[in-house]
Amino acid sequence: MQIADRLKKIPPYLFVELRKKINKAKAEGIDVISLAIGDPVEPTPDAIIEELCVRAQDPENHRYPTDEEKGMFAFRREIASWYGSRYGVPLDPASEILALIGSKEGCHHFILGCINPGDIILMTDPGYPAYRASILMGGGEPYNVPILAENQYLPVFEDIPSDVAKRAKGIFLNYPNNPTGACATREFFHRLVDFARQYDVAVCFDNPYSEILFDGQERLSFLMAERAREVGVELNSLSKPYNMTGWRIGMAVGNPDILAAMSKVKENTDSGIFNPIQYAAIHALKHEAANIDNMLQIYKRRREVVLETLRRIGIVFKPPRGTFYLWVPVPQGMTSLDFTDILFDRTAIVVAAGTAYGRYGEGYIRISLTVPDGRLKEAMERIEKAFT
Repeated sequence: MQIADRLKKIPPYLFVELRKKINKAKAEGIDVISLAIGDPVEPTPDAIIEELCVRAQDPENHRYPTDEEKGMFAFRREIASWYGSRYGVPLDPASEILALIGSKEGCHHFILGCINPGDIILMTDPGYPAYRASILMGGGEPYNVPILAENQYLPVFEDIPSDVAKRAKGIFLNYPNNPTGACATREFFHRLVDFARQYDVAVCFDNPYSEILFDGQERLSFLMAERAREVGVELNSLSKPYNMTGWRIGMAVGNPDILAAMSKVKENTDSGIFNPIQYAAIHALKHEAANIDNMLQIYKRRREVVLETLRRIGIVFKPPRGTFYLWVPVPQGMTSLDFTDILFDRTAIVVAAGTAYGRYGEGYIRISLTVPDGRLKEAMERIEKAFT
């Protein structure tokens, strides 16, 4: 039986491989603590679950979802209200908002809707691995743009060769950034819009960590920049702010033409999001801002626990101010894989090697704060004991 050639270009998905490693070790009786995957362990707020249950009792909601692939208008209207109140960004629910089955599918539909085979798509290195997979599945050619500590992990557009920029048809960006935790600035957004307009590059700005911020970092949307919606769309999700990763619900907002193209892909791919999940999401956006504040306090506390432990074993650095990850430099003389292997062998702790996110991730590991306090404390005790 023939398997599509396009799949041969795609490396194994990082998190699937990590889960295999964890499950194998657990099967051997090893008490593994995973700090590798960003999946909040705290439950979805009760009122959101209750809204789902109530709506699921209505037989009308057992049929195909309202407005199918675009998302029910009430949900899109609430997204517009949320963007207006949190970012000061006005949106038209009819033409500038598209409901998503999580922001990850938005990345894929952006490629299928906007990119032709052979087109260059820019993505950062290090960067979220799913961008590369979507580009390759769509027949595009990924081009890595380095993001380095000395540039606050922001791309330097002037360093992109002009011949590459002229061929580029799209760019993936993600701030607050996975894996580095770096945050963008208003000034950077203006430069991004200028670059996109100069070279006619469609922007897919992936913003699912928009609410996970520390130390007074300003909450930002790409669409706050003047003329941003002329050149791109922003993806967002309820996964991180409302502990709803498994619910698979998010949104794409911005340029109507790009959204129409993505919607055409969706209408030929899926039949939309289960109505009760959309009603639950409406409740979340309207009433559960307190959950965001609560989770920020939890992540801030865990962040300090990890940073203090790392200081005690001689790893001192100033972390960026976004996401629930820490982008940690490895000890001198080690590679990223060396350190991840040593950590696992000595402590049974799994972290993500920086090189899983690209060549320029060498020298770092990524630690996730989405583990229970007790397990995180135990992990830090194991690390301190192993390295002091």
